[in-house]
Amino acid sequence: MSLILGKEYCKIDSNGRFKFPIALKRQLEDGDNRFVIRQSLYAKCLELWTYSSFQAEVEHLQKKLNPYKIEDRKILRKLTDGNIIELDTNDRLLIPAEQKDRIKSTKDIVLQSTGNYIEIWAYDTYNEMNAETPDPDFATKIDERLGGEASCPAEE
Repeated sequence: MSLILGKEYCKIDSNGRFKFPIALKRQLEDGDNRFVIRQSLYAKCLELWTYSSFQAEVEHLQKKLNPYKIEDRKILRKLTDGNIIELDTNDRLLIPAEQKDRIKSTKDIVLQSTGNYIEIWAYDTYNEMNAETPDPDFATKIDERLGGEASCPAEE
């Protein structure tokens, strides 16, 4: 599974393709040119997973969810609703038309890594989100979720 870090700015061409940045491509495992793209459930962006990372995510979901329960089947269906896309010979990725509508962008996008996958944002939407007034209790929330007995790996 690839761990991908970084933020990059890209342009979408008239065919819906963008050049996958070399800084991100260098972080992929050799020959890992397939991706899965899906709509985010939580934000007005798309999620771009390496195929191997998405495969691991689906395996995790299958262990957690019971396919004989209607609600679990609905969850699995929604979380696996994506398209497989591949880098072309010029290192471009094609965003499928129905998913391109999700980011409402005709030209400028931002690729923001979350570690396991990359969020694809319309440039304007990304900037609006980052311009929002930060939650004054954000540090407290981080401490509540990650603090306490857990320690930072860098401090060990």
